[in-house]
Amino acid sequence: MSAEAQLKYPEIISDRIPEHVAIIMDGNGRWARQQGHMRIFGHKHGVNAVRNSLEFAAEVGIKYLTLYAFSTENWNRPQREINALMELLVDTIQKELPALMKNNIRLKTIGNIQMLPKKCQNQLKETEKATAGNDRTTLILALSYSGRWDIIEAVKKIAEQAKSGEINPLEINENTLNNALNTAQYPNPDLLIRTSGEMRISNFLLWEIAYSEIHFTKVLWPDFRKEHFLEALIDYQSRERRFGKTSEQLAN
Repeated sequence: MSAEAQLKYPEIISDRIPEHVAIIMDGNGRWARQQGHMRIFGHKHGVNAVRNSLEFAAEVGIKYLTLYAFSTENWNRPQREINALMELLVDTIQKELPALMKNNIRLKTIGNIQMLPKKCQNQLKETEKATAGNDRTTLILALSYSGRWDIIEAVKKIAEQAKSGEINPLEINENTLNNALNTAQYPNPDLLIRTSGEMRISNFLLWEIAYSEIHFTKVLWPDFRKEHFLEALIDYQSRERRFGKTSEQLAN
């Protein structure tokens, strides 16, 4: 955390910054209905919350920010909404590329990207390539993603490796599965935030959040700003992360 950020956010304990924060961005549809508009109106305004969250993460030194942008279950939504979301995704990535480069942000994705329209796939690939050398913060978009899907795909990979003799089934352990997941190259989230007041995980990073701290806020995603992210971070820093151990063990 820079000296400038420490002055701006004195409430933050600089040596307890989470390395990885994941966010379930919920409430776009409800926010739009409250404004008397269609759901896509909420998704469009949710882009401002993405921008604010990414800026805050970079400011305070969070190295990885994963956003649940589109789940495998979201494919069951009305086709009109899906089409609008895909167009919004392409348009947003194109417009935000200069800001990503200026702020040294790297873009990555997890999920069944092959399910996305070709236009989306191409834009994502171009942006990932353009930002590959950036190393301040990594923004990970979870697109056509779900935790169960990823675990099933990982099990398939491991089964093929066992079948071909690459691995001994008796030696399969946590690391084996970790390395087969879409998220293999990233640390597990330290903090998971969900907006809109809903208190569930919604099939997101099921394996990875085993010991993540979870913060629920009633703020709808389009209204989520740096001050709400700051509240979540302060809440996180107030907790004792024991990972199955006792407080006495940690103290010693």
